[in-house]
Amino acid sequence: MRDWQEIISDVESGGRVSLEEGVTLMRDCPTDVLSATADNIRKRKHPGDIVTWQIDRNVNITNVCVSGCKFCNFHVKGSKNPDGYITTLEEYDAKIERLLELGGDQLLLQGGMHPRLDITFYETLFRELKKRHPNVKLHALGPPEVFHIARISKLSVGDTLRRLREAGLDSLPGAGAEILDTRLRREISPGKSNAEEWLEVMAEAHRQNLPTSATMMFGHKETTEQLVAHLVKIRELQDAKPKESYGFIAFIAWPYCSGGTVLEKEGVVSHTSQEDYLRVIALSRIMLDNIDNIQASWLTVGMETGLKALRCGANDMGSIMIEENVVSSTGVSGTTIDAERMIEAIRSAGFTPRLRDQLYRERKL
Repeated sequence: MRDWQEIISDVESGGRVSLEEGVTLMRDCPTDVLSATADNIRKRKHPGDIVTWQIDRNVNITNVCVSGCKFCNFHVKGSKNPDGYITTLEEYDAKIERLLELGGDQLLLQGGMHPRLDITFYETLFRELKKRHPNVKLHALGPPEVFHIARISKLSVGDTLRRLREAGLDSLPGAGAEILDTRLRREISPGKSNAEEWLEVMAEAHRQNLPTSATMMFGHKETTEQLVAHLVKIRELQDAKPKESYGFIAFIAWPYCSGGTVLEKEGVVSHTSQEDYLRVIALSRIMLDNIDNIQASWLTVGMETGLKALRCGANDMGSIMIEENVVSSTGVSGTTIDAERMIEAIRSAGFTPRLRDQLYRERKL
């Protein structure tokens, strides 16, 4: 087994890091070396110190969910729960009008795995939203939701994605990945798709050339080996995509936020330090050599740490988050900002801000 110095030297020459070597880097490589190596890779992939960002709005379709995730305070159980809701078309219209006023071009549509909302509901919703707002992109659902819709609709994953695309789905978020280890997932999100099913949905999305992202939520019960294995599985799936497919356009990692969650009550408390987070971002850039964009999750770690991640391999600051309900339900404050603040923050870190769309194409305000 090579030591961290040998691995870093190989990376600087274009070499690929194995699972075992990733664990070695995570455990042994000094943070300044890990960060500098990732920053060099970022500079090669994205010359000119340009940092991208986006204006979209996160709308929750419903808060009713059967997944039972122990890290989520947002959901309610059961379709008859008095606190449950399904967003109405009138509410969508108001939210979208505000999105357009602020220069946004996309809805991030997520929300629970509702036991009664099958493929017909989502087809009707997507078609109506496209009819009313044809220029707004729908970045919607996620692998667990797609798998759930397929199951209750008695459809294959392929047919489900095909019908959603025909109804107006533009891209698929990498939501619900957490850590791609089936045993661990059963402990923290017992009703959600397992690791193999998450990967199956994404593989099918890539076969259908549907743009996707990949995510990771860490800092709860995972081991270093499980964290690194997650990155390897994402990289392998990207390797396997059809040559002309979009595949994973971006990767986003964020730390578990424990405030008031079931996991916290079980003794699993947030413990990710700023340095821990920056090391994960750096390792992600080093290991995910086939994914161009690494996003800094300022939403969960704060703007200061998010900006530091730009010197640790990240090249994107994500969205200004006009609306955010899930992370804020754990007690995290400051989960939205405006465009002016985003531009100012990126410039303050020594980078040139560039507004983008979901495909990382430049946009103008």
